[in-house]
Amino acid sequence: MPDIEYFYSAHSAFAYLGSRRLMNIAKAAGVKIVHKPNDLRLVLEAIGLADFAGRSAAHKAYYFKREVDRWSELREAPVLGFRPTYHDNGIALSNGMLIAGLEQGHDIDELAHAMLEKHWLNDADLDDRDTLAAISKDVGIDPAPLLDAAMSDEIQALYRANTQEAIDRAVLGSPTYFVDGDMFYGQDHLEMVERALVQPFKGDWPIPVTP
Repeated sequence: MPDIEYFYSAHSAFAYLGSRRLMNIAKAAGVKIVHKPNDLRLVLEAIGLADFAGRSAAHKAYYFKREVDRWSELREAPVLGFRPTYHDNGIALSNGMLIAGLEQGHDIDELAHAMLEKHWLNDADLDDRDTLAAISKDVGIDPAPLLDAAMSDEIQALYRANTQEAIDRAVLGSPTYFVDGDMFYGQDHLEMVERALVQPFKGDWPIPVTP
């Protein structure tokens, strides 16, 4: 049975809303979540999607409010009720910390979930070292080695590689999942991910090639 490749950013609303469900699916199926933290802002830029400030009021109200609220209720993943105060802060430190955790041999499922949850439920600043340290301690991981490595050349190179891989594989946003090469964009497709682990969908999905 294939593992689940997981492209996301540590500050993503919809990654948070699907995070616990994803972990439950992986555990039930006996598969691994292959974490690919990436720079979501660059991924969205690559597909020509406007940043938050450039989107219409109607789009913001629906996609970043109504959709978040409904999925929060359905997934039983409570949220603040507003866009986090620090949402536009840097994301390289938090994503780098997750990658450092992987490189140091940790299972980062719970750490990634805790970052997402603290940001969307407790308004945590994921660009603050003390905040990240407290989150890491809460899930039983010593934060110092991860934070020391997070912004290193080696870890940031891996972060850039994840981001480029996301762009090359036509990832449309966070979260995006792959099961044996088949892409599922959005946590609203997690039930399809669950099904694909045991019964792949018919047909194929060719990645579009830009001339």
